[in-house]
Amino acid sequence: MNKSLVFVYNANSGMFNSFADIAHKAFSPGTYKCSLCKITHDLFHEKNEWKDFIGGLGVGCELLHIDEFKQKHGNEMQTFPALFRIENGGPVLVADDAEIDSCAGLEDLKQLVRAVL
Repeated sequence: MNKSLVFVYNANSGMFNSFADIAHKAFSPGTYKCSLCKITHDLFHEKNEWKDFIGGLGVGCELLHIDEFKQKHGNEMQTFPALFRIENGGPVLVADDAEIDSCAGLEDLKQLVRAVL
């Protein structure tokens, strides 16, 4: 596999953060800060349509939280969500928060992902 993508949610990992995110999405979905999560997940799980889509791309896909991404790649980027393509061993930004935020739903996000491949 010569290409891979890294999707980074606008959230940190960990059980407490997960519970806080679920509560935020449930009680105040209009102010939830991660459009990538809103599009690809229901309240508790990753949507099957999304799993099937990334599984069928023919490239490696990694889904990370901000803290995981920064730990792995040492990137100082400040705005998330984001989509990176791994090139020459490092991440290259291919879709920033504004591009992901502009996706109205899963079909728009899929189109964006196909365009960056």
